[in-house]
Amino acid sequence: MAAKRNFPLTIMFLALIKSSITQPGSNPAGPLIPAKDEELPPDEYYDTEDEPSTVPPKTVSQRGGIAVQRCDYNPCTENQPPCFELSAVNHCLCPGLTSHLVAPEAPYLKSVAWNGSDVVVRWCAPMSYVTAYSVTVGGKERQRFGRERRRGGVGPVENISEVCVVALNNAGDSEASCVMYQPKDHSLPLKAGLIGGALSLLMLLLVVVLLWRRWRQRKLRRNITMSHTAGT
Repeated sequence: MAAKRNFPLTIMFLALIKSSITQPGSNPAGPLIPAKDEELPPDEYYDTEDEPSTVPPKTVSQRGGIAVQRCDYNPCTENQPPCFELSAVNHCLCPGLTSHLVAPEAPYLKSVAWNGSDVVVRWCAPMSYVTAYSVTVGGKERQRFGRERRRGGVGPVENISEVCVVALNNAGDSEASCVMYQPKDHSLPLKAGLIGGALSLLMLLLVVVLLWRRWRQRKLRRNITMSHTAGT
């Protein structure tokens, strides 16, 4: 009788165990295996944002491009192409230049010196667009030079004068870069040469006179000797 009473309880217990084992979402046999026709996502699907890059970044210049060398351009050297032409040919970098729509900055006046025939002015180009240079002496323009020039003769300067160089373009003139030039007495070498020549000429005349006098004395003695010989 006891066995018959416990039989329904046993059946219910087994039913509960079976329902818990076959419940959806459970897989007691191991990990879920995809169906035959199901494919895994490709490798590109996975996020690689946190992976370090193995390619070094390119160095970027101030202009936003790949860094390149500076142009071989010296603002104090004359008869060289403008820097923007060198940049276009050699793909190099130039110093920053002001626009052709604004007046240029002042050039740098290096020296004003006498070279034996006239006064020569030397300058360096500004970091600006320039079409010509004007050199003034005492406030008056003496010479005008092309944009490729960095020096030029302005003739003699006889008095103490202010010598200036100005950069020009179509937008206007730059401020003047000036120095005071004090001429030296260039007549001293000429005077010294004239004095030296005169002294040399006097010395030559003195030697000629002494030789002539000596020749006269010898001739006179020879005549006296000949006259004594004839008298005896």
